[in-house]
Amino acid sequence: MNTQPNIVLVHGAWADGSSWSAVIERLQADGYTVTAPQFPMAALSADVARLRQVLARQNGLTIVAGHSYGGQIMTALGTDAPNVVGLVYIAAFGLDQGESIGALLGQGPPSPALAHLSIDAQGFAWLPEDDFVHHFAADVDPVKAWVMYAVQQPLAGSALQEVMGVPAWKALPSWFLVADGDQAIPPDAERLFARRMGATTVEVPTNHVAMVSHPQDVVQLIETAAQGHVQGSGV
Repeated sequence: MNTQPNIVLVHGAWADGSSWSAVIERLQADGYTVTAPQFPMAALSADVARLRQVLARQNGLTIVAGHSYGGQIMTALGTDAPNVVGLVYIAAFGLDQGESIGALLGQGPPSPALAHLSIDAQGFAWLPEDDFVHHFAADVDPVKAWVMYAVQQPLAGSALQEVMGVPAWKALPSWFLVADGDQAIPPDAERLFARRMGATTVEVPTNHVAMVSHPQDVVQLIETAAQGHVQGSGV
């Protein structure tokens, strides 16, 4: 009997499910059932609905890992996340009740990756090529970074103003990977998120898309969370 929890991976803004490819390969090789769906990025409620849709398809207990805005999506599950037994934040937002991403980022100068957002006629924010390749994906091979730029999923600008309700991390154990060279989310903000949620925390010398540039570190933290659940449940 396989006692390992399922793994659901939540991509962030300006990325898609393929950003997890190197992580997926490693987790699958270690026997995990992994799902990395695509999220619409049109409204937080729609993204949470997609996550719930995917969670309902899991057979058994599940660890959810989110990158960047993906942390916002899984945090917004609140205290109603059936069969979810742990949250893993990868250079991600971990807001508390009453907070918004826009208000948080507005406390200081724009981070290099987000300094020149291009808002289209539908109100979606895109990253320009230079900021994407040299700041958002700064430690990724440029050829791969340009591919990531080509498939970027824009984020509805309104999502930055959505206020968090009761966060899921208040009801679930959490793990956090702080990217100490992050040029999108300030590393000190990531440390604050991790500290507030009492997360088991690791720091990695990487830029924002750690799952692409440092997949083994990401896999190690996700598997630590999964194994921690198995040991804690006495299975």
